[in-house]
Amino acid sequence: MTDTAPTYDFSHWQLFSVLVVDDEEGMRRFIERSLTGRCAHVATAGSVEEAETLMAQQYFDLVILDIALPGKSGVEWLHVLRERGFSGDVVLITAYADLETAIDALRAGVSDFLLKPFSVAQMLNAVKRCFERSRLSRENFVLRREMSGLTVGEDRLVGRSSATQELCALVRRIAPTPSTVLVQGESGTGKEVVARLLHRLSSRAAGPFVPVNCAAIAPELIESELFGHVKGAYTGAGAHREGLFFYARGGTLFIDEISELPLALQAKLLRVLEERRVRPIGTESELPVDVRIVAATNRDLATEVAEKRFRQDLYYRLQVVELRLKPLRERRDDVPDLTAHLLQQLTRQLGVPCIEPDAELLRLLQAHDWPGNVRELRNYLERSLILGTFRWDGSPTARTSAAAATADDDSLQAMERQHVLAVLAAARGNKSEAARRLGISRKTLERRCAEWQV
Repeated sequence: MTDTAPTYDFSHWQLFSVLVVDDEEGMRRFIERSLTGRCAHVATAGSVEEAETLMAQQYFDLVILDIALPGKSGVEWLHVLRERGFSGDVVLITAYADLETAIDALRAGVSDFLLKPFSVAQMLNAVKRCFERSRLSRENFVLRREMSGLTVGEDRLVGRSSATQELCALVRRIAPTPSTVLVQGESGTGKEVVARLLHRLSSRAAGPFVPVNCAAIAPELIESELFGHVKGAYTGAGAHREGLFFYARGGTLFIDEISELPLALQAKLLRVLEERRVRPIGTESELPVDVRIVAATNRDLATEVAEKRFRQDLYYRLQVVELRLKPLRERRDDVPDLTAHLLQQLTRQLGVPCIEPDAELLRLLQAHDWPGNVRELRNYLERSLILGTFRWDGSPTARTSAAAATADDDSLQAMERQHVLAVLAAARGNKSEAARRLGISRKTLERRCAEWQV
């Protein structure tokens, strides 16, 4: 065994923790010395019993496991771990190459083998392969979540009003810090856009941005979504699942509509924010997390606290830095820039020709109060692009002019069908997202699609 290590970058290893299980003290110390300082945490155990105790106290991303252990062999224990739902990587150490044992280990889900004696470089290369798989798995999860249409928005603030310029300056000042941020504002004001910008301008920009909308998840499932669960933790938990805190490690977790969290879960979230560790449902193991939290709500949390619907201690913990986004009616100077930006974005998404609003329409758009804020403006512009013309009678929901209003019902129904199907296509078939863009419930959208047999 030599102490010569490869020269590749170890910086992202600081997200991972390792458990070394070997009954030879010299081997344990050799591996521990090689990994300490490179990984977030390295623990060692001389037996399965010691390892069980450690795993009940903490989550490990990787287990380096000797096959020949007193009492229960490494492969036997690996089968037990997999049955319990442990999904981390396992590297097996062996002094001899036995085909039957190797096949058994592969069936149990071993990630790699180390044949004794091995060098530091060989051991670090095996660890590197495991960490790369874990990193790619997380990145793929985040990418699938982005592509699913659950979240939309660009990490850019658009507008020339003094309120928007002040917000831009605040975001640039806050973003490089590790502080928790609370974003408050009416629905449609751009809270997720601000959260994405905070992430992009931070030192965590290379890490994942993981959004979760608490209002879109059943209350009984939010804890599992955030913290994860093990197989059999509750009825329906047929497999181990990592939580969003796990996938957001090294990046930013955006918790939207945080006021919708049940009070019991608010207490658990407070503990996570204070201790930086999460405990998946059904286990005593804890997972260290290096995550920046950006929370958002369309309610006034101070009022929610006063009315006992939100925990005061969690509110103070979230309110390290607070950003309040003004509604569009209080920053009307932003409407022309937003209109131009959204039209450019929508023509690209819908694949339709751009139509330019005239000065009179822009004046009318600026004069409107937009109770749905930027989201309502976007929906109006999207409808207009699909219909090929801007129509306005004082309301952005007006779809036809006075003359067109005399058209027969079949024409109106065809127009509605065309619009709904175009929005559904722009949302990549995601009905929840399409319903949100249309301003209707998913059930209403599904009923329309059933009527049209699409």
